Amino acid sequence: MNNSFPQLTSKRQKNSQTRSLYLDHRSELDIYSVPRFKKSIDLKTRKNNQALSLFPANSPKPSRKKLRIALYSHDTMGLGHKRRNLLIMQTLNSSNLDADILMISGMSEANNFSMPPGIDCLTLPALYKKSDGKYQSRRLDLSLSEIINLRSQVIRTTIQTFEPDVLIVDNVPRGAMRELDSTLEYLRQTKQTYCILGLRDVLDEPSVIRQDWQRSHNEQIIQNYYDAVWVYGDTKVYDPVQEYQFAPETSAKFHYLGYLDQTARLQFTDEASKQAVKSLNLPSNRLILCLVGGGQDGAQLAEVFAKSKLPSDAYGLILTGPFMPESVRQRIQAKVNKRSDLFLLEYFPEPTLLIKQADRVIAMGGYNTTCEILSFQKQALIVPRIQPRKEQLVRAERLQAMGLVDLLHPDRLNASNLSKWLKKPEHLPKVRGQIDLNGLTRIPQFLAEVFAVPRSHQSI
Repeated sequence: MNNSFPQLTSKRQKNSQTRSLYLDHRSELDIYSVPRFKKSIDLKTRKNNQALSLFPANSPKPSRKKLRIALYSHDTMGLGHKRRNLLIMQTLNSSNLDADILMISGMSEANNFSMPPGIDCLTLPALYKKSDGKYQSRRLDLSLSEIINLRSQVIRTTIQTFEPDVLIVDNVPRGAMRELDSTLEYLRQTKQTYCILGLRDVLDEPSVIRQDWQRSHNEQIIQNYYDAVWVYGDTKVYDPVQEYQFAPETSAKFHYLGYLDQTARLQFTDEASKQAVKSLNLPSNRLILCLVGGGQDGAQLAEVFAKSKLPSDAYGLILTGPFMPESVRQRIQAKVNKRSDLFLLEYFPEPTLLIKQADRVIAMGGYNTTCEILSFQKQALIVPRIQPRKEQLVRAERLQAMGLVDLLHPDRLNASNLSKWLKKPEHLPKVRGQIDLNGLTRIPQFLAEVFAVPRSHQSI
C-alpha cells in the first residue's frame, strides 16, 4: 500500500483563536493536508489543569509518552453513534499509535464487548430523544436541565482528569443540549487537546441544517474550538460543504476520510459472538434479513416484513433491536410464531455477522447499517426513517441514483411491495470502486501525521 501523504500545508484563519486546517475538499488526492500539532507526544511538561484530584496540588505528575484519545457520543436515539465510535476506537487500538483510549458514551451497551488493554468506556446517565426531537431523561427521575447539568459536569471532570491529547466528538458540535460547551471552553483555555468533530455523510435536509446550525451557532463553535472536521463519507455521494453552504472558515477544516468499511468489524469480533451465530441453528436456506436499528421506531417495518411473502427457498430473520417496546415486540413475535419460515431476535451483539451471512437485506437507512450493506455489497431495500430527520431518506436517494440500493418510501410500505421486491432478480451492487470506503485506514494515519509519529511506527 502506498504510504505517502501529500505535502503538508496549513492556513491560519483570521479572527480565530484556534489553528485551522486547510483542505481543498474537492482535491483528487483524496487524503488531506495535516499540520503537525504543536505539542509533543512526550508530555512530561504538561501543566496542571486544576482538575479535581485526590492527591495534593503540589504532587509531581507522572510523565507519560502514550497518546491519550477520548471519544464522545451523546447516544440519545438508536445505536448508531455508539457503534460508530466503538469501531473507531477499536481501529485506533489495533493501530500502532500507542494510545490509551476512553469512550464517553450515553449508552450502557457501549460496555457490552471485550475490552483489551488500552481502551475503556465511561457511561453517562442516559438521555432519550423522542420522535418529535425533544429530549428527556431515559431512566432517572430528573428534569431535562438536571440531567444535562449532571452529564456536562461528568464530561468536563473526565476530560480534566484524563487529559486527552485528542478529543473526537461524534456528529453534534456542542453535544446533546450543548452539554459540551464548558468542556470545549476549558480545552481552548488549556490548549493541550486537539479537537476533532466527526460527521456522518448526511446530517439532514440542507434547509433544516442551515436553520439548526445557525440557531446553535455551530459554525462559530467549529471555527473557535475545533482543529479539524472529519466527514465519514465521499463527496461522490454527498458533499456537506456544498449542500449546507458552510462558510470558508468552516469548510477549510473539513477532511473527507471516506466511508467506514464495516468488514473491519469482523477482526474485532470475539469468539463468543461468532459462536452465538452458530447457536442460532438457522436454516441453510437463503437468508432475508430485516433490520430496524435500535428498534424504538422500527415497529412498522418489522410488522410489515412479518406479513410479507418470502421466496420458497428462503427464510426471514427480524432483528428488533434492544429499544423496541416490549408490547410491540410481543405483537411481532405472535406473527412470527405462526410461520415456519420466519425468526425473530431481540438483540444480537454483533449484527455485522448476520449481514455478512444474509443474501438480501431490508432495513432502515441509518449510517452504520447502510455502510454494512455497502461494505458487504448486499442487495438491499432501504425503508428510511423520515422523522425527526430526513437524513436516511436523503442518503438512500443518493445511493439509489448510483444503483447501489433500492428505496421504498415509508408511505408506500406494505406487505405487497416488500413481497414484490423479494421477487426481483438477484443483483449484487458493485460498490468498491464506485465509492470510497477507506475511512478507517485514514483515521490513524491522520493522527499519526498530526502528532508526527514516525512512519515506521504506524500501522497501515
